[in-house]
Amino acid sequence: MNNSLNTELSVSKRRISRLRSWFARRRRTIAAHMLHGACYGLGTGAVGLGFWWIEWWAEHH
Repeated sequence: MNNSLNTELSVSKRRISRLRSWFARRRRTIAAHMLHGACYGLGTGAVGLGFWWIEWWAEHH
């Protein structure tokens, strides 16, 4: 039973190691996609807020 536990831990450590390696290789790509998404989100929010303000201003003036 102890041997199977060690085997499971070994598999888990290898899996984590592979994931870390995968993220390390793709760190710049991931960061670029996150920045791209943030810019799209901010731009969409700014445009939506601008249109909301125009509609509000048109109703009140």
